[in-house]
Amino acid sequence: MKYNKANDVSDRRSAASNAKAALLQGYLAAKDAAEPTRTAKQAERLALAEAREMRRTEREQVKRDELARIAEEAAAREAVIVAAAKAEVEARELVEKNRVARVLEDEAARKLERDRRYANRKARQA
Repeated sequence: MKYNKANDVSDRRSAASNAKAALLQGYLAAKDAAEPTRTAKQAERLALAEAREMRRTEREQVKRDELARIAEEAAAREAVIVAAAKAEVEARELVEKNRVARVLEDEAARKLERDRRYANRKARQA
């Protein structure tokens, strides 16, 4: 078969332009047809992103709460240790004061006994 039509540059250029326009019209039609689906998918992605962000925020809050609880427990243990150490120091001080008081009482008793013996000796000499 022979082509009766001459296939020159301007014909090829207009055919290419028409083909590109047809492709563009097809793309725009497909885009318009897919718009509700695209909107729904975008809304779904947005909802998933918000849910993911909420879960991340919740995990961070749980971590902060756990760290706060651990810090409170550590502070409570530290307070118990400090109270025990203070009680031990007070007990040692009380024992030391009692020992000093006993030493002073013993010293006073020895002095009284010495004075009594001295007085008895003087009484016998006189």
